[in-house]
Amino acid sequence: MITFRARPAEFPVAMPDQAFETAPTVNRNAPRSQMWRKVTLFGLSILLAGWATIEMYHVLNVSGVTSLEQLLLVVFCINISWIAYAFVSSTIGFLAAMVGLFRKRRATPGPALLTGRTVIVFPIYNESVDRVFATVESTAESLANAPGRFECFILSDTNDPEVALQEEAAFELMRTRLSPGVLVHYRRRTMNVHRKSGNIRDFITRWGGRYDYMIVFDADSFMDRETLIELARRMEASPATGLIQTIPQLVGGRTLFSRTQQFAAALYGPVLGSGLAWWAQNEGNFWGHNAILRIEALASAAGLPEIPGRAPFGGSILSHDFVEAALLRRAGWNVQIAPELGGSYEQGPPSIIDLSIRDRRWCQGNMQHMAVLLKTRGLTFTSRMHLMIGIFSYLASPLWLLFITIGMMLSLQNMFLTPEYFGESAALFPSWPVIDSERSLHLFLITMAILFAPKLYGMIYGFAAPRWRNTVGLLRTFYGVLAETILSVLLAPVLLVEQTVAVYRVFTGRDGGWNPQHRDSNEYSLKDTFRHHTPAIVLGVLLTVSAFAISPLFAAWLAPATIGMVLAATLSWWTGRERSGDAANRMNLLHSPDEIDPPKSFLDSVADRAHYKGLTAPSIAGLFADSNLRTRRSHLVDTYWPLERTEVHTPLALARARAERLPTVEEYISALAPKEMLALLNSPRDLEKVVDHYGAREQQYSTGTT
Repeated sequence: MITFRARPAEFPVAMPDQAFETAPTVNRNAPRSQMWRKVTLFGLSILLAGWATIEMYHVLNVSGVTSLEQLLLVVFCINISWIAYAFVSSTIGFLAAMVGLFRKRRATPGPALLTGRTVIVFPIYNESVDRVFATVESTAESLANAPGRFECFILSDTNDPEVALQEEAAFELMRTRLSPGVLVHYRRRTMNVHRKSGNIRDFITRWGGRYDYMIVFDADSFMDRETLIELARRMEASPATGLIQTIPQLVGGRTLFSRTQQFAAALYGPVLGSGLAWWAQNEGNFWGHNAILRIEALASAAGLPEIPGRAPFGGSILSHDFVEAALLRRAGWNVQIAPELGGSYEQGPPSIIDLSIRDRRWCQGNMQHMAVLLKTRGLTFTSRMHLMIGIFSYLASPLWLLFITIGMMLSLQNMFLTPEYFGESAALFPSWPVIDSERSLHLFLITMAILFAPKLYGMIYGFAAPRWRNTVGLLRTFYGVLAETILSVLLAPVLLVEQTVAVYRVFTGRDGGWNPQHRDSNEYSLKDTFRHHTPAIVLGVLLTVSAFAISPLFAAWLAPATIGMVLAATLSWWTGRERSGDAANRMNLLHSPDEIDPPKSFLDSVADRAHYKGLTAPSIAGLFADSNLRTRRSHLVDTYWPLERTEVHTPLALARARAERLPTVEEYISALAPKEMLALLNSPRDLEKVVDHYGAREQQYSTGTT
């Protein structure tokens, strides 16, 4: 007997596509950011980058600057600008974070009882059912007696038929376990239009009017009860705010790679996040999850159109979050980052390979932002900087590789090539590429100091933060920074090659697609790891041989980059194993406060997984054979098909047609492609017609009629 509905009644809200070429009317009453902060950040960054570039010019300009040296100088200027920005931002963030430690923060003004209705959405795509539904259950239960109205809504984009049936079974089980009054809803889309951004948009345009605010989870997100309530309270206290982004900490890492990332995020994250929040102010950014949005603002100002052209540059915007934040600010809404607000967590990739798979999609999405920057009018300077920083975070890798290559070409030219006596004008003496080695060493040391300064800031922050002192301790923090620094130096060249390959794939027209992320360790075999990292290994060997051909001293100077590349597969395999992570744990390395004292939201989710492990879901054949099963699941199916009147959903049409051609239900089921099977599951009426068709055919055979 069905006593509940999977979804509430629809309450539509319009979410029109925003015209990139036309700037909207801006709410001039919205609070503005303080320009002096941006001038300070970018002014200091430009001064530092300019000084370093001038120093590099003097390094090269001993006996004139050749064409190749000019190219090296240009690439260096671009790269050092990125490093200078990161250094200045982290320096400001360090100061802001230290002040925050010793300054008592004022409580956010707001009513004791929240009047707005908040929905926590869980966009999922072929995820591990036990993990997702355990998190939904624990999150919903934590808000059972919250001072406000909270609901949870699972927004499935799953296109694997077996996973879809598991989700339905898990949702039915969850409903029997939830406390009275705890509201959780489930919707699986029939058509995955525009991926995650389309998933959210479908929800807003159908149920958005039911809610005031929306907190977005990722499939591996966890948030404490107090954080969820505080986000809603801050939204109610600030009607001009459209988005508040928390800074999620990493939790639950088991492999050496994930524990290294977890340690770095916990120690350096508050410093970097404080710097970003300090200069961005009301023009912050959005990272797609662990944030609260005002539905009115998102619906009216951030509907994303498709970018003209084919993937990878055209089509649906993959990194939709950056663009949505920029469009919200363009319309006058405040977009804030809250580094001081704890209780926000996620899980990181367990290995370099898993990180690379995710990075390919992120890289493609960030490269698409080039078109957004060129086409969109009315974006603020800060929003444009967010987009440019995202773009350059991937372009930096191939540019550094180009810098190394040009430097090696200069050295090879000096040793092996015939001097060019006649360039643009006749010269008596050849133009040799000569550098000032002493000045070069000084510049190199200063660059290294700038690069590693954020790690020093993080260590000092850890020494000063009470939670770090009380859980990890000063000595373990120090050893953790040393271990993380050594590993990051070894892995940086591997990640440089991975990001360079990702950029290359985008610029050669290869679509990165949208694959579900791995949340747990896959323990890739050594063979698979070597296959994946072949480009890095080959490049490392070539650079090493070329460097030794120049001189052993040059090879030693290049060793920090080449060693990591040559050992890429070994390092990736070793750091991607839980055994390596456990060994580091036993050695008291890479501990973070949230590992020693895990957050309740994470522990509750892990505890609830046991209820969904091994959950038995109906099979496809079982659905065909049991009418009660089909009736039970009918209320779970979202039968909304976003089709024009003349459109036909090809997989569903094929599923219908196959029934006419195949004589038995067994042959029919085995012949259906996954998309066709899913389409049939998403259309209970067509499923019943197919079942009736084969039932009638069996009856004809049993009576001897045709």
